[in-house]
Amino acid sequence: MAKKTVITEVQDVEVGEAILEFPQNRSLMIEKLTDDDPTRPEIVKGLKTMDDVFEHFKPKKEVEFQDMEGVPKKEMLNFSSVGDFGIKGITAQSSFLQGLETQNDEYQKIIKQLKSNKQLRNAISDVETKQALLGAIHALLKELEDAK
Repeated sequence: MAKKTVITEVQDVEVGEAILEFPQNRSLMIEKLTDDDPTRPEIVKGLKTMDDVFEHFKPKKEVEFQDMEGVPKKEMLNFSSVGDFGIKGITAQSSFLQGLETQNDEYQKIIKQLKSNKQLRNAISDVETKQALLGAIHALLKELEDAK
């Protein structure tokens, strides 16, 4: 069954405007879409579509990620459509996030192997067999590094 995103409309009697209440199980990130402050406020007319808005303003944002060791890595994210704000759109622009996605995929494959491969589960449950398996893996890694 597909999940629905529901935003509740709350009517403020004093103000007379509707405010949309965001669901509690969602995250909402609000931030400036560009680090460049306008030199002076401008009214832009003639922007009829979202594509026109993105083409005119060309929003971009420099973000900073931290790796496992705490080393910062800065990247520039450019937004040319609403789709660029989704997981796939942001990940496609970021080599750091692509690396994390690849790492996550590899971990998921290992988890799948551990769940489905009875011989591997038995091998790592015994301390002696586990050490032998780790030794073989380290030897293979060293051989691959030496071959470079």
